[in-house]
Amino acid sequence: MAEDQATAAMETSAVEKQPETTVAEAPTVTITKRMMVAIDESDSSFYALQWVIDHFSNLLMTTEAAEAEGGLLTLVHVQSPFHQFAAFPAGPGGATAVYASSSMIESVKKAQQEASAALLSRALQMCRAKQIRTETLVLEGDAKDMICQAVEQMHVDLLVVGSRGLGKIKRAFIGSVSDYCAHHANCPILIVKPPKEITIK
Repeated sequence: MAEDQATAAMETSAVEKQPETTVAEAPTVTITKRMMVAIDESDSSFYALQWVIDHFSNLLMTTEAAEAEGGLLTLVHVQSPFHQFAAFPAGPGGATAVYASSSMIESVKKAQQEASAALLSRALQMCRAKQIRTETLVLEGDAKDMICQAVEQMHVDLLVVGSRGLGKIKRAFIGSVSDYCAHHANCPILIVKPPKEITIK
């Protein structure tokens, strides 16, 4: 009888220990908490934003559950830097440097700020219509580099950019933000290709 009780106790302890091993081996699922969408004046960037809203709104909505998970969408816009001087051809083999006055610099920067505010306001309206938790970020510099730096500094889980559909010649000369980010961004990247009717040739 003592042997039966010992055997029963061993079987019980073996059964009790089994669920612990199963729980420890369960795979962990990574939840995308912070997404970033690059916004510029192109229709393709707004198409990419609408695509994110349509497909990821359940992760980013301003509900108590979503806030607990920390889902957040960052809209980033990069302004081109303003150069204080420009060189123009002035006859055969010569060039003239023209320096901008301080008042001209201020007016150009003000115009850039207003343009950025208008773009982000339009994007925010799209997000608020679906109750998306959103923040905005305006940077200055080369768009490709600044977006990749922001991704790294803000620990973004997913970067979304629109594809502007540049032709081979334009792509060779000015480069593609989406191509550069695909190779240099420190997170997964989603490139949203627009419909043919808004593709820039």
